[in-house]
Amino acid sequence: MTIGYPKFHARLQKVALGLALAAGLAFAGPALAQGKLLKFVPEADLRSLDPIWTTAYITRNHGYMVYDVLFATDASFKVQPQMVDKWEVSKDNLTYTFTLRDGLKFHDGAPVRAADCIASVERWAKRDVFGQRLGEMTESWTAVNDKTFRLKLKKPFPYVLEALAKPSSNVPFIMPERVAKTDAFTAITDATGSGPFKFVKEQWVPGNKVVYVKNTDYVPRKEAPSWGAGGKVVKVDRVEWIYIPDSATAAAALNTGEVDWWQQVPVDLVPVVARNKDIKVESVDPLGSIGLLRFNHLQVPFNNVKMRQAVQAVLDQNDYAIAIAGDAKNGKPCPSFFTCGTPMASTAGSEALTGKRDVERAKALVKEAGYKGEKIVLMTATDQPIVNSQALVTQELLRKIGLNVELAASDWGTLITRRSSKEPVEKGGWSIFHTWFVGPDITTPALNSPLRGAGDKSWFGWPTDAKLEELRDAWFNAPTLADQKKIAEDMQRRAFETVPYIPTAQFIIPTAYRSNLSGVINSPVTFLWNVEKK
Repeated sequence: MTIGYPKFHARLQKVALGLALAAGLAFAGPALAQGKLLKFVPEADLRSLDPIWTTAYITRNHGYMVYDVLFATDASFKVQPQMVDKWEVSKDNLTYTFTLRDGLKFHDGAPVRAADCIASVERWAKRDVFGQRLGEMTESWTAVNDKTFRLKLKKPFPYVLEALAKPSSNVPFIMPERVAKTDAFTAITDATGSGPFKFVKEQWVPGNKVVYVKNTDYVPRKEAPSWGAGGKVVKVDRVEWIYIPDSATAAAALNTGEVDWWQQVPVDLVPVVARNKDIKVESVDPLGSIGLLRFNHLQVPFNNVKMRQAVQAVLDQNDYAIAIAGDAKNGKPCPSFFTCGTPMASTAGSEALTGKRDVERAKALVKEAGYKGEKIVLMTATDQPIVNSQALVTQELLRKIGLNVELAASDWGTLITRRSSKEPVEKGGWSIFHTWFVGPDITTPALNSPLRGAGDKSWFGWPTDAKLEELRDAWFNAPTLADQKKIAEDMQRRAFETVPYIPTAQFIIPTAYRSNLSGVINSPVTFLWNVEKK
């Protein structure tokens, strides 16, 4: 990335100030032997403990700390058993029988039972895009005994294991039945799981720190770790997530050794931390992530398709790639609704996004839509460089085509709470927000939650598009991969017409950690097991 001297000098001044601040950072907690405490700077502040209620990655990551899963996806995109020891499928492909492995216990000492698994999967299936499909195909879940349970399907559904092994939001984490019985649209507050770490709730300070300790009762699988699969061996006694919203302070804390690992390094600070011989800067995400611009389809003005098309007409993915990633090495256009580099990706209909940016056409569409200057609330999160950099680009685009835009800045925790509001902007609602999805989250119609057109069942923004839903159903029923690819192309053409959201760029954000750490797993999700501190 080319950085102008004044900007870079100002950034260095902030880092110098951050060094002074970092020296005074207080990380409370009991004294532990050197190498047993891992201090980790996460991507955002943890506000919600419920990875089913929200798709926020910070809560997903919390979920992986404290919960376990029935199946997991490995680095070869193969489904592997995790909590399940063995399973069998009936000859008619309508009945799946699962048996849990030995030694599974919740953090309160209670054994993991079939009833816990059934309640957890049923709750997940009410919220997750893939889970909803599995739910539609399900006739019943029944417990055979405490360790064995059975899924009965209405008709064969070859994606059962893939759904249960979903690697990212929403992940079908297993919770105690008493917790999993909570309504799926009400956030839980009890983080009792059976995973490799225990959440220390009494030491949780929102806006500051989250504490986890090693679950000494956890029995890892014997296989080597691979993405979310394999053995989850914890090699530290305690993990502290230290929330540092100011990136200069975070860089300084990493440089001085006050923290061990910074999950996401903003591109303009990579040179600052990379100069330190005691720090490793790496890209550990094999597919990268996809940025997106999401509209509120329920409220004026983006309930009008012409308004959404107007924004699409002036959006240039190159601008977003540079804003997010800094250079072509780490960011590039991806004019596809499915992750570029994966089987369903294509250029079908993409001329709507790759053609010449046409401000006059956009203005004409705005006029045709009958826009009357209504206020547009563009939400951003100043503690999330990925989000904020996109929002700043979008703000200028909207102004360029004559829209009355207000930038509503907050932290990420506040944004992900506000985006659940269906109210108009004058009552605390919103018009647009930016976010991103890790590559595996949007590789197929089964996984791509923002591509659904199911109204209230859709992801935040709630688009309704019967044609998209019809095509999605056809994709599930397609007999061959070639048929699926063609249907995915048809879905993409439809999406470029109706604009449920706009993909902005494909990018990689590096991570940085002290060189005395080892065992970091290459994965789209950040896992803290297998990490050793010397």
